[in-house]
Amino acid sequence: MANASESDRLVEETRFQRLIRRPEIGAFIVMIVIIIALAIASEFKAFNALGLKNNIKIIAQYGIIAIGAALLMIAGEFDLSIGSMIGFAGMSMALMLKWGLPFGLGEATPFLAFVFTLVMTLGLGWIIGTIVVRSGLSSFIVTLGFLFFLRGVTEVAFRLINQSTQVSGLPDYKEESWFANILGGEVFGWFYDGWYGIGSWVTANWEFPERLSIETINTLALLNINRRLEQWVTGFDARFLWFIIIGAVAYYILSRTQVGNWIYATGDNKEAARANGVPVNRVKIGLFMFTAFCATMFAACQVFDTNTSDAAKGNLMELFAIAIAVVGGTLMTGGYGSVIGVAFGAITVGLVANAVFFIPAIDGAWFRVFLGAILLAAVFANERIRKRITGGI
Repeated sequence: MANASESDRLVEETRFQRLIRRPEIGAFIVMIVIIIALAIASEFKAFNALGLKNNIKIIAQYGIIAIGAALLMIAGEFDLSIGSMIGFAGMSMALMLKWGLPFGLGEATPFLAFVFTLVMTLGLGWIIGTIVVRSGLSSFIVTLGFLFFLRGVTEVAFRLINQSTQVSGLPDYKEESWFANILGGEVFGWFYDGWYGIGSWVTANWEFPERLSIETINTLALLNINRRLEQWVTGFDARFLWFIIIGAVAYYILSRTQVGNWIYATGDNKEAARANGVPVNRVKIGLFMFTAFCATMFAACQVFDTNTSDAAKGNLMELFAIAIAVVGGTLMTGGYGSVIGVAFGAITVGLVANAVFFIPAIDGAWFRVFLGAILLAAVFANERIRKRITGGI
């Protein structure tokens, strides 16, 4: 009997140890605390119809680029050119839509403008990755150089071509192009239809007494306000769908494929990985191209949503992407991290970044204070995890 109890206790301890070693556990706890705190502080305005849409919009755009940054960090590299790539991709698409395709190929459709831009950004990602693996230089230095190079080229080149680093007044391609609509339109409208339908049913079937209490009057007023909001909040931004798709594909690759094993092995010990037949150079180059793809998706969703672009778009986004990856449990030293953790990190950072709109009394600068504090805490926590895994090495 005693042996059975001891065995059960050991099993429970083993499961708990496995749980706390998960890279996303810390990010999950912080996320829950932030959700509860924001809901209470904003009197649940942050999660009404409009608040939910706005929060998910910023969470999704952070998440898209953070997934690319996280996979590259798991492989032991960094990409500081993500933000500049966003500005370059957005301006390229916008100018093609305004002036037509290059090389005399005629009028640009949203699909062709996206494809031409993606070819250019993937090419840049390939160049960056090739320089890193062929030269042996730190990816931090190489991509820092491309951060300045791409931002400068974007501003100078498009100022010469367009006489401005901004493009505005583009037609609303979402109304005429299915492709523009799936990038810049709205998705999951059924969510708000269902929400509005429930509110309508409640108010339509409410049996009103002759004399209403003040609590009932307040409840009805709140229902009416929510219904009015829901009448013009018709869905989530399309970038939410792309965040889900990119996240799901990245999760599957990391956890279910040989390529995922290669990524972890490359970040853990690239020489050992190479000795065991892992194509380390191809893995790294492919991941630099993947971060370029994520930056292009970020830019495309912005262009087709707002019908504008600016060479300054994406400024500092590379730092947000890396910060979210670290908050989500990705080790700075490589070899450890998860897409689920990145999603938790994106939710946490996105909610705090948007909190100033729901709690006006909060100075927006507190967001930076919070991000800096939580980033330091995450680094210390991740270092403890690394030492536990490696036996203190």
